[in-house]
Amino acid sequence: MSRIELADRVKNLPPYPFAALDAAKAKAKAEGKDIISLGIGDPDLPTPGFIVDELKKAAADPATHQYPDYTGRLDYRQVCADFMKRRFGVEFDGASEILALIGSKEGIAHIPLAYINPGDFALCPNPGYPVYDVATQFAGGQVKYFTLDEDRKFLPDLGGIPAEWAQRAKLMFLNYPNNPTGAVATVETLQPVVDFCRERNILLVYDNAYSELAFDGYKPISIFQVPGAKEIAIEMHSLSKSFNMTGWRIAWAAGNADYIAGLGKIKTNVDSGAFDAIQLAAMEALRRNEDPIVTQNYATYGARRAACEKKLTEMGISFLKSPATFYVWCKVPTDEKSAAFCQRILSNTGVVVTPGTAFGSLGEGYFRIALTVPERRMIEALDRIAGQLG
Repeated sequence: MSRIELADRVKNLPPYPFAALDAAKAKAKAEGKDIISLGIGDPDLPTPGFIVDELKKAAADPATHQYPDYTGRLDYRQVCADFMKRRFGVEFDGASEILALIGSKEGIAHIPLAYINPGDFALCPNPGYPVYDVATQFAGGQVKYFTLDEDRKFLPDLGGIPAEWAQRAKLMFLNYPNNPTGAVATVETLQPVVDFCRERNILLVYDNAYSELAFDGYKPISIFQVPGAKEIAIEMHSLSKSFNMTGWRIAWAAGNADYIAGLGKIKTNVDSGAFDAIQLAAMEALRRNEDPIVTQNYATYGARRAACEKKLTEMGISFLKSPATFYVWCKVPTDEKSAAFCQRILSNTGVVVTPGTAFGSLGEGYFRIALTVPERRMIEALDRIAGQLG
């Protein structure tokens, strides 16, 4: 029987790194190993009960059972706008400048379809979230990488971007607090990025999925706190990590009405709206973002990070100290390549950590720990790794 070939865009697509990680984890589990996964950033803490209760109530209402609006409920969008004003001091019109998303990954994946023509350049961080690259390629664009390196505290090296790339670029992706490194940014460090994009008419896609996952008194910023940003930026927010709601798939995009309309046009043609009951529950989450149940979750991740950093220091492993995200970006403590080190650790100990190269070529020499297991198991995992370091 003849076989229909995959499209070139799929054939040329590298495996999604976290799908490969899941496969390796399943193989080790089948071999009888006790798996401790510090790989994928999926919170182990439950969604706060008041959010679950709101979902139950909303899902029981037949009015939520029909097709939702593509752009999201107006009251949900207004609550998102209220959150932006309360949390960051920036104002948005919920009706025209906020768009509901089925997870921020959806918005990131769709925005190149709205703004990238075949051959256009998109500037993507290396290391960085792999969806930036893949979404650009699906739209027919060319990915051009700018450097995030340790010497610059993993902030963008704008001077290393060739003039031709800057001239042809339509989009730039950026993400702080940063996945995978945990690096953070300030208004002052992001002002040159905003100026760079304004001068060259580049749409800055700011991925702010970790805006609330911070501790020790640190408060991450919005790109819109940077002067001039609203002219050239769109910001993606998510409830996934902030409220332990990864499986709920609810988020939003904020920006001026033109950029929101462009993304919304793609969404209305290829996607649907989020389930109304989930939007109603998300509204309750955003209204109560300072509830003690929520802030205790952040404190838990902060305590885990402190314990992890203490143990890594004892093990002689270098890492980036950070007051945000639930990731720790570590240097490989041997002369092995990142992937080989992580594979050996998994095979010998059952501990899953992510090779830095899952996030780009400049992740070589690093691995990422996700603080998404209880502290006792995390320390056990690090003890197992220590036993492999000789």
